[in-house]
Amino acid sequence: MRFVPALGVAALTAGSLMIAPAAHAAPPAPPAVQQVQTPTDLLQGTVNFRDVGGYRTFNGFHVKKGVAYRADALNHATDADLAELTRLGIERIVDYRTPLEVSVDGADRLPAGLAVTERPISDTGMYAELTGAIAGKDPVRQEAVLGNGRGERIMEGLYRSFVTDPESRASFGRTLEELADRDRTPLVFHCTSGKDRTGWTSYLLLSALGVSHRTAAYDFLLSNDYRRTADAAARDGLKAAGYMQNPELLTPMQEVRSNYLAAALTEVKRSYGSVDRYLRYGLGLHPRTQAQLRRNLLTR
Repeated sequence: MRFVPALGVAALTAGSLMIAPAAHAAPPAPPAVQQVQTPTDLLQGTVNFRDVGGYRTFNGFHVKKGVAYRADALNHATDADLAELTRLGIERIVDYRTPLEVSVDGADRLPAGLAVTERPISDTGMYAELTGAIAGKDPVRQEAVLGNGRGERIMEGLYRSFVTDPESRASFGRTLEELADRDRTPLVFHCTSGKDRTGWTSYLLLSALGVSHRTAAYDFLLSNDYRRTADAAARDGLKAAGYMQNPELLTPMQEVRSNYLAAALTEVKRSYGSVDRYLRYGLGLHPRTQAQLRRNLLTR
């Protein structure tokens, strides 16, 4: 899966390009983080597939491994990946990508008998805007779209929409409800890059389970370590192919940053007062469902 200029432009959204997955080393954990993930290459055709389990909660439980997985798109899954998904016992795949993303990048490649649940969450038009700007090869337009901090502001707006958009809230809530159902897990939830819509879901899941904000935020930021090599190669490929003179304009779109998460959490506080109230009243997650979620995903 090498970089292909004609396809790579259309395959970009929030940092994803058709680029070969690369090995990654475990990032150092800040001392205050209770327990950390160690990056592993579970699949060959992804760069950000990982188990959400392993973290410790405030009351001494641990998030079970082998129940919830977060990922980037599975459209480049290899035959070995299909065998691994079968070995993991995956019962459900939730795909947050929009129809445009799926039509351009390709549908998930899955083991026979495993169907995908299409649950598109709006990217606020970012995919179309970025691919259009890049495909035009116009550095002036690209600067106008992404330069002078505009890329970061686009991302902050995306994260605020996770809280303000009713359809997005309903989709996030439905995924958490399914994670509470033993008959629907192990479950994989993913978007294109596995970092924004997927990252917010993982943050909410860990928060609902009693994992500290600092640890959940650490998990959120791990996408940078998983994606760094592939994203840098994608930027280099766009420049070499003549699509961008300054591909570093893409960096804010490819990365996850603390201020993106803060934008969502600020909107949560403004609209609901707390993450707990956002889960209950924004996502419609009933207390019984939250209790079932803890039963399904926590262990001593």
